[in-house]
Amino acid sequence: DKANMFPLIQRCCFHTPFKLQKLTAPRLLLYGKNKTTCSSLGLRLQRDVCPLSRSPCLNAASVYATKLQALHTSLPFFKKKTPKEWETKRPGVLQRSMESLKDSPKPALYLSLGGLIPFVSVPLTMAIQGTYYPELAFAQIMYGAVTVSFLGGMRWGFALPENSPAKPDWLNLANSTVPPLFACQALLFKDVTQGAVMLVMALGIALHYDVSLLPTYPRWFKVLRVVGTLVMVFSLLATAALKAISEIEQSNSRNEWQS
Repeated sequence: DKANMFPLIQRCCFHTPFKLQKLTAPRLLLYGKNKTTCSSLGLRLQRDVCPLSRSPCLNAASVYATKLQALHTSLPFFKKKTPKEWETKRPGVLQRSMESLKDSPKPALYLSLGGLIPFVSVPLTMAIQGTYYPELAFAQIMYGAVTVSFLGGMRWGFALPENSPAKPDWLNLANSTVPPLFACQALLFKDVTQGAVMLVMALGIALHYDVSLLPTYPRWFKVLRVVGTLVMVFSLLATAALKAISEIEQSNSRNEWQS
């Protein structure tokens, strides 16, 4: 009997902790950050060594396993890393707009940008030469009136086809005539500044129709309309500012000559 008790005591005191270490260490390394896996692992260990659970050596082994679990789960590379701010942030409005602008057909993009040259060239020429030219300013007003009339007439072309989402009703067709009326009024003003202000209002109304009010165009076209409208508005305002600066300089020179 004594000879049979010695192997049993040796297996309980020496082999059991070693088996627990072999069983727990690799799995805690692999699943240390998963609390559910650790709980299931503990239940499995308790079920496997239930006959030997009352042994003192098993209490030491359980303490050792708990320390081992705490050791491995506290390592920084097992902790869940939060994504960086720049990785979770969505692209901005400007970036999405530029991506939409790249999707526009090349003829529409190049012709639209080319149509902005007369707007930009007038104030740029006068600023470079340092002289205000009333003829160039009036030519810009005329070209702006034609452009506004074209933007208003696009609604007719968009609403008349049978399969168009825009119906040829009073709203679509009447709103198409509003920008040309503003353009005609801009040509009737004797003062270039008043004509420029009238065209700015007409461009804003046409942009509001195309972007938000009536049935919408593709996104690339809306972005193109916004960019084109901003360039035209700033060009007209620049011409009006140059005219005001020229009038102030002429007034100052006249006062100096009289004095």
